[in-house]
Amino acid sequence: MDGEIGGGCPFAHGSNTSTEKPVTKWWPKTLNLGILHQHGARTNPMDPDYNHREAVKALDHSSVKADVKALMTDSQDWWPADWGHYGGLMIRLAWHSAGSYRMGDGRGGAGSGNIRFAPLNSWPDNASLDKARRLLWPVKKKYGNALSWADLIILAGNMAYESMGLKTFGFGFGREDIWGPETDINWGAEDEWLADSANRYEDLDQPSTMYNPLSAVHMGLIYVNPEGVNGNPDPARTALHVRETFSRMAMNDEETAALTCGGHTVGKAHGGGDHGNIGVEPEGAGIDAQGFGWANPGHQGQAANAFTSGIEGAWTKNPTQWDMGYFEYLFNYEWELTKSPAGANQWKPVDMPDDHKPVDPSDPSVKREPMMTDADMAMKVDPIYNEICQKFMADPAYFADTFARAWFKLTHRDMGPRANYYGPDVPAEDLIWQDPVPAGSVSYDVAAVKSQIADSGLSAGDMIATAWDSARTFRGSDKRGGANGARIRLAPQKDWAANEPARLNKVLGALEKIAADTGASLADVIVLAGNVGLEQSIKAAGYNVDVPFTPGRGDATDAMTDAMSFSVLEPLADGFRNYQKEQYAVGPEELMLDRAQLLGITAAEMTVLVGGMRVLGVNHGGSKHGVFTDREGQLTNDFFVNLTDMNNSWHPNGSDSTFEIRDRSSGNVKWTATSADLVFGSNSILRAYAEVYAQDDNAEKFVHDFVAAWNKVMNADRFDLLA
Repeated sequence: MDGEIGGGCPFAHGSNTSTEKPVTKWWPKTLNLGILHQHGARTNPMDPDYNHREAVKALDHSSVKADVKALMTDSQDWWPADWGHYGGLMIRLAWHSAGSYRMGDGRGGAGSGNIRFAPLNSWPDNASLDKARRLLWPVKKKYGNALSWADLIILAGNMAYESMGLKTFGFGFGREDIWGPETDINWGAEDEWLADSANRYEDLDQPSTMYNPLSAVHMGLIYVNPEGVNGNPDPARTALHVRETFSRMAMNDEETAALTCGGHTVGKAHGGGDHGNIGVEPEGAGIDAQGFGWANPGHQGQAANAFTSGIEGAWTKNPTQWDMGYFEYLFNYEWELTKSPAGANQWKPVDMPDDHKPVDPSDPSVKREPMMTDADMAMKVDPIYNEICQKFMADPAYFADTFARAWFKLTHRDMGPRANYYGPDVPAEDLIWQDPVPAGSVSYDVAAVKSQIADSGLSAGDMIATAWDSARTFRGSDKRGGANGARIRLAPQKDWAANEPARLNKVLGALEKIAADTGASLADVIVLAGNVGLEQSIKAAGYNVDVPFTPGRGDATDAMTDAMSFSVLEPLADGFRNYQKEQYAVGPEELMLDRAQLLGITAAEMTVLVGGMRVLGVNHGGSKHGVFTDREGQLTNDFFVNLTDMNNSWHPNGSDSTFEIRDRSSGNVKWTATSADLVFGSNSILRAYAEVYAQDDNAEKFVHDFVAAWNKVMNADRFDLLA
């Protein structure tokens, strides 16, 4: 049999390439820790000592820009450009790379170059953007590691607009590529592209009922359906969905109108042929396609025959120029429904003379009918958008500036504070959506501040909980939140139930006086107080371990804080403090996993932090769930020792998703727990970590590992330390 079993091939077909994890395939309820293990050192091809920030600083930014701009009109035979200009294609690449961002959890967006990987590289909405990235490959190849794909893709959009006559607002280099798909992003529950929009809403007629954190109306789109809601043209109804999807990217009505109108001022949509001839997406194509998808046998080297959305036509007479042509078409003509050659719903002008029409993108001797999508018609039909457009038409300079700023926000939203921006075109202006924080002092006496904190009368638990609450808002997805800025004292954070406002107000009252007396920022004092509380708890446990501290945080003001967009950072659950605002469709352990991923910590770090926070007695509201110790307030490994003690047994406690830990001999209840506690004993991976910390020889290791993980969270938003 030569090693074969039962005459079959010994190779486990598909097991090494399947997108379905084998464990969760067989046991779907298993907590999948994969989101904490992705993008690690084993997937990164860069050298261990490679520093992307330093490489970006040394990049020849001007030469890169010049090469990208030159590419716009260097039409290549294998993929000819519309009207000899790749601008529209590159803008679409940049837009669709950035447009997957959603404010709800900060995920998606252009900051990691994720459009290179599935599922984004094969979304229906991204059809033929594989060609745009291949056109950029010579530039990427030339400049190498210092020029990330994430930066290059957005830069291409900027250079496209500049080459067409728009003065852009600026550009920041500094995005760092990932090297595999982002498996942590919930794009929706549907298993079908462009499935019925009703699957995403409680009520499709109430766009605000779209399930969070989603922001697109269909699986596989970045915004709305250009043909109308569920493909049914109705501009007034579409306008409501446009407003909702853009608001979930933190865009207001004026920014939304500017982006829609400015985005369609240049380029065209492609749907001039039969969709039935179009091949499968890149991830579904054969190995000989070499990563290309959407093969088009009818292309024949003609730009006019390219395929993207199925909608066909340009929005303006001069699609390679930044001008006011979009408004001239939309508002100076009546429009009627029609079908593209590919069968898509779109709008055409009534009685437009030939000399007003754009020419064919391949043959300038041929005139072509322009078009509008349902979303474009929404700009005319919706009274709010119409009023904004009238303002733009009356002041072209204002329109150009508003669009440039909105484009900058769209393409830089997930880069975080300006400390993450590099290059000659970084705007000097601080923008509120960048969550600006002034520099803090580093010259005060840290030891004197610690001494005053220790004498303040605050309990260790209160100080630790306040520092954690200040830092836990950090999201690595879009680099928002965190302890820097001390926004926990400002609206809306000071009133969040998760922050226990009464306790928070008491602690801040004491710490604010210390900050004023010593010249330290309140942000630093909050973190330092948490450290003081930890050191007290460590000493009480019999160890002597200093908690690291780096000064320099600043204090933001209300004027620096976009309270409305900050509301999405509210913790609805925090497994680290055994808190949950209400019952959700997913369990506390899954919500804890999500927060751990956003904080940027590993599964081992999550384990050590939860175990330590429990014995420190800092559960929300003083809850005793998971406090598996008789030495509450001391930083010991008791959580793990007692969780793994076989003298105990574990039992559900009624219907409220809590549990009892009983003495196996007497049956007496010793402790209570939530699923966020017991998962560290039930999940095989987490139990392996828990057993490490339960060992007799690792009691002190636990303390050191907790301090390291704590310090990592406290400094997660210290981008100033990385510059």
